[in-house]
Formats: sequence, C-alpha cells, structure tokens
Amino acid sequence: MKHFLFVISVLFISLSLFSQEEELKPISLEADFFYGSILEHNPDIEHLITGHPTGFIFSFNRKTYGFNEWERRYNYPDWGFTLAYQNMHNEYLGNVIGAYGHMNWYFLKRHLMLSVGQGIAYSAVPYDQETNYINNAYGTHLLSTTILRGNFVRENIWKGLGLHAGFTVIHYSNANFKAPNNSTNSFLLNAGVSYQLDHKEFPKYVHKEDSLSKTHAERFKYNLAFRTGINESDVVGLGQEPFYVISVFVDKRINYKSTFTAGVDVFFSTFLKELINYRSIAYPEDGLSGDEDYKRVGVFVGHEWRFNKVAFISQLGYYVYWPYEFENRVYNRLGLKRYFFNDKIFAAISVHAHWAKAEAVEFGVGYRL
Repeated sequence: MKHFLFVISVLFISLSLFSQEEELKPISLEADFFYGSILEHNPDIEHLITGHPTGFIFSFNRKTYGFNEWERRYNYPDWGFTLAYQNMHNEYLGNVIGAYGHMNWYFLKRHLMLSVGQGIAYSAVPYDQETNYINNAYGTHLLSTTILRGNFVRENIWKGLGLHAGFTVIHYSNANFKAPNNSTNSFLLNAGVSYQLDHKEFPKYVHKEDSLSKTHAERFKYNLAFRTGINESDVVGLGQEPFYVISVFVDKRINYKSTFTAGVDVFFSTFLKELINYRSIAYPEDGLSGDEDYKRVGVFVGHEWRFNKVAFISQLGYYVYWPYEFENRVYNRLGLKRYFFNDKIFAAISVHAHWAKAEAVEFGVGYRL
C-alpha cells in the first residue's frame, strides 16, 4: 500500500530539530548484504518471480542522545540516509537502486532496532511497449519506495565496530503515476556491520524531567488544505492527467505525540473522466453513458504522530458521493507533514490509496487556524 515518498522526510526533520551550537552530532555507518524472495502479492506478477533477489544496503545514521526533547520522548532514535542496491534476478525487472530518508527506533535495551525509510528508486528496465512489455510491475524509471527493517543489534563491540542481523522488506511502486503499476514487495534476510565514528567521545544519554505530555494539548483547530499531482488509470496508454483535492478538516492535539483529525475531501480526478469515456466505448456492457461525474466527495477520520514539527499522517475515509464506481468506497491516506510558522502553515506529501492499491501521490499545502 502505499506508499509513501522521498528524502523529504529527512529534510522535514532536519529543518526543525537541530540548531543549537552546543549539540554534538555523533554518526554511525552501516553496510549489509541481503538475500530473499519477491512476494506474490498480486497474481499479475507471478511470471516475474523467477529468482531470489540479492543486494546491499549502506546507511548513514545521525545518532541522538537526548539533547532535544523529542529525542528523550522517543528513546533516543536515529535519523539518516540509506542507499540500497537490489538485483531482482529477473531479466525483465533488472536492477533497482533506492535512496531513502529513514528513522530507527530502539527497544529491549537498544538490542532491537526497527527502521522505516521512504524514498525514491530507479529501475533500470521499466515497462516498454516494444522492448520490455513483460515488466508490468514498474511503469516508469523513477519509483516510490519504502524500506522496513528489523535487526538484532550489538553496537560498539570493539573499537566502534558492531554487528547486526535481521529482516528487510522493500516495496517499489510508482503510485499510478503511469501505468502499468503492479509493483513488487521483497522479503529479505540481512546481516551486516556498523562503525561508530565517535565511539571514544560518544555523549552520555540525557535523562531529563520533561513536562507532562498532556501539557502539549491544544484546542480544536480548523484546517484548509490543497493537494495536487499527476496520475493515470490502469489502462496503459490512456494518458497522465492532473488531479486536485480540496480538504477541510478539524484537528485536536491531545498530547505531545498525538493529534486526531476529521474532515471532508473533494476530489477532482480528471483521469477518471478519461477512464469513464474509454469504458463507455470499449465496454458497452458496463452501461456507461460517458457523461458520469468524475468528481468524488469523501469524509475521513485520522491521526497525526508528532515529532516536533514533523508528523506522520494516517487517515481512513469513505466516499459519500461516488457517482462512478472506481475501486471501492473506502480510501486511506498515509504520508508526512511539516509545520511552519507556529504550526499555522503546513506542507505535506501523501499517498491516496484504496487499501493496498495506490491511486496517487499527493503534494499539498495548507493553513491551520
């Protein structure tokens, strides 16, 4: 599903979290090898699963130690950048290189690390009507990609060197920017080494009595957002079209980490206009006149998981106005938001989807009153 979005996540975070001169910035480097399988999440890609993907992951981690409040509240996570190379071991899928912004969270006395990264990938051999029509997974060279990792970690075992091993999941999709877009999901086993550049001078973790989380609660706020982008239906060659979304919603921040939202979306999806016209001619048995309204109206509820000025957003919606039956009436949205100017202005990037099937990547701006 899915999915979500480029190194914008790290740019958002870096703009808001690091400024004081006294702050130290310890760094660690990681290198991994992986081996695994492509999951058959869709029978349409069965013919592309012919081998076991292999590859490498290289990561740059900016370690935190509690200098800022958000670091203490989230048990001193890392943020950084990841580069992944994956050989799909299939001549039609070829090789894929991905660049990510990521965050790492630690549990079990920092021996268990869970990581989430979002970024952009490059496919060497995407779909081509003449030279690679077998590849119905990737419709473009540039893809949206998500990486999930879970590792058992032992850092700084000897002179900054450490070891780790675990699993990795990598998703590639262009979010219907251009057809075809059946995507791939790989489940991989990985093992690697790490090196702490500042192992001799690594600062002590700051333990400080912060204010109660609920003191960050706010009154109800009213929001207006505008989102846009380009996408295409699943019909290859029908053409890319712009779309526009206007959202009006209310939010209620209840504590430092959580904000709840509810509102209305109005979708102007012009690709549906072309799809309706196409199906009215190509499939007369559908009973379409070609004049059906392509606009939709949905209501939604959602949650924002706050990291200082950055938020991970998740929403679940239902189309109350749905004149053309495209996909299903339930939709979801996942993405990132960055607040500016005392939280009155925000920018966001998100994926509008129907369960696991993405419809579009949305780029948005909004005002919060």
